[in-house]
Amino acid sequence: MIGALVLVITVALAATALFGLVTTVTGRPPGRVHRVAVGVCEALVVVQAAVAAYLVLVDGVTLPEQTTFLIYLAVAICVMPIALQFATAEPSRWGGAVIAAGAIGTLVAVLRLQGLWIPGA
Repeated sequence: MIGALVLVITVALAATALFGLVTTVTGRPPGRVHRVAVGVCEALVVVQAAVAAYLVLVDGVTLPEQTTFLIYLAVAICVMPIALQFATAEPSRWGGAVIAAGAIGTLVAVLRLQGLWIPGA
């Protein structure tokens, strides 16, 4: 795992969650800016997941809880696109809250991945 990238992902997801909550409070449905924010977060998570998957599956890094790590990796990739789909399927003021919930869920998964990353232990 790339420690600096985890920090960037954490900040991006927290900012996206905050933005989603602000737009919910102001009563605006999700728009283009939400899609861009989710896309940026997703791209960062996919890069981190690709690096981690390569290290675990190809490079031979062994983790104490390897299966759990790989499941969290899959979850981290899937949550934001699903949240965006739900948020924009029927635009309402609550779409921002759905995106915020997805961002928080992804943030928890990314932080858990960082906690599970103990190579060779």
